[in-house]
Amino acid sequence: MYNSASEEYVKEGAEKVTPKEIEKVVEHAEEIREQFRSRGPLKRFVDDSKTLVALIKDYRAGNYRAALYGTIAAVVFALIYVINPLDIIPDMLPFVGAVDDASVIAACLMLVERDLLKYRNWKINGPIENE
Repeated sequence: MYNSASEEYVKEGAEKVTPKEIEKVVEHAEEIREQFRSRGPLKRFVDDSKTLVALIKDYRAGNYRAALYGTIAAVVFALIYVINPLDIIPDMLPFVGAVDDASVIAACLMLVERDLLKYRNWKINGPIENE
């Protein structure tokens, strides 16, 4: 599912993310969650999707700013990709349409793994003195 081409695709897409797209992820958070709950290959990322959406919400609200903007942009790009029905492989194609979405999410998770771990720790333990 995941490959280096997917990772490069996410990096390139992240470079084009704007604050408007951050807003779009927050506004469509429930739709994003539903995509993960209801679509075959994406189901394995349900817990990760909740964390990714929460990260963007906390970033937008100014509650969490420890993540690099590149991390935020990669997450936003990947989540918008999931709700876009006309991406590389259209979602209307049964199963196959969700495979490319899962590939993009897997690549995103690989790219942001370190920041996501820090965010999860922050959510559990609260802010650290040096932040």
